[in-house]
Amino acid sequence: MSETRPVVIVGSGPAGSATALELHRLAPDLAADTLILDKATHPRPKVCAGGVIPAGRQWLESRDVPFDMPHVTVHKARARTPNATVDYAEPNFCYVIRRNEFDSALAGACRERGIELREGVAVRDLRRERDGVVVETDRGRIRARMVIGADGSGSAVRRRLVEEGRETIARAVMSDVPIETGSWDGFAERRYDFDFSDVPRGMQGYRWSFPCLIDGVPHANVGVYSLNRGSERIKQALSGELSLHGAANARHVAFPIRWYQRGKTRVAAESVLLAGDAAGADPLMGEGISLALEYGAFAAQAIVDAFRTDDYSGASYQRVIDGSWLGIKLGRLHATARWFYSRYWRWCFAVPERSPRLRALGLRWYNGIDDWDRRSIADAAISLLRKDFAQPRTIDGNA
Repeated sequence: MSETRPVVIVGSGPAGSATALELHRLAPDLAADTLILDKATHPRPKVCAGGVIPAGRQWLESRDVPFDMPHVTVHKARARTPNATVDYAEPNFCYVIRRNEFDSALAGACRERGIELREGVAVRDLRRERDGVVVETDRGRIRARMVIGADGSGSAVRRRLVEEGRETIARAVMSDVPIETGSWDGFAERRYDFDFSDVPRGMQGYRWSFPCLIDGVPHANVGVYSLNRGSERIKQALSGELSLHGAANARHVAFPIRWYQRGKTRVAAESVLLAGDAAGADPLMGEGISLALEYGAFAAQAIVDAFRTDDYSGASYQRVIDGSWLGIKLGRLHATARWFYSRYWRWCFAVPERSPRLRALGLRWYNGIDDWDRRSIADAAISLLRKDFAQPRTIDGNA
């Protein structure tokens, strides 16, 4: 079987679905002839902590995608740093979903808009031709004028059509533990925990515990994220976090996280755009869901512009991502990660530990609350000096 499509999106996770949803909003006729491919079938298991920040939920609601899948709304956060324990409270601070349910809902929203999704179709090869890309699948050949690589950190689209690139890969391991096995109070408190206390011992990352629901049963999603990928160090950190939940030997799974470096990471080539984890996630915390939605919006606009101008080089998309608020935010997160997970950790943690106002602003910037992630540093500095700068309730305590 052989066919031709104007656009083929490889991957139906948040980035792929977001690209299709935004394309439908911008150019319904083009979206109607777009094809999404996924090797799995929804609802499919997906290894991910599942935190959706407020900016992500706002993105969905602004595109009329109901946020009605099961989730736990988090109102509190606890951070253990090498020097202190800091508690932070703010309503609707984060939403913890399960990716099988979340991704299935997004895929369903695409289908409701008439966008074709073929599940259980594996991409075997991709090659560039003069007028686009040939996508070889186990069900036949598809010629596309444009291909969107939304196929995750190990993206075949990126490796075969954009670049191998320098491997900027972090590593995460996680496990799901029933709440009844331990004494962790995070689920009852609607709180998630981050533990940076291993940074002085060389860990370039953190441990986490998130409240979540699995088939309606309260669980803790427990894991470790690290830029240095030494498996033994990460396993030891995970074992330490799991022991707090009474499940030191619980089964765990591991997954890579490729991060974005502004000005260095290629996100486009002739007839090809990358989105979501294929383009690169946040290097500081490894967050990718809300970023994937934003990548999708930029990719959809780039598709429309390419067909309007007959320019399929991808150069405009590369410039837009690098110069956009999204690229700038990811660049700042990369710089922050380099400092926080370095020998200067003591000074980096000291400032937010001692300044509730700066901490509140930083968290709002990270979560995209009130569009803080799109504002300038000067705007942030001025706001911090204002007496009426709004602050949620915070509680500090020494470790």
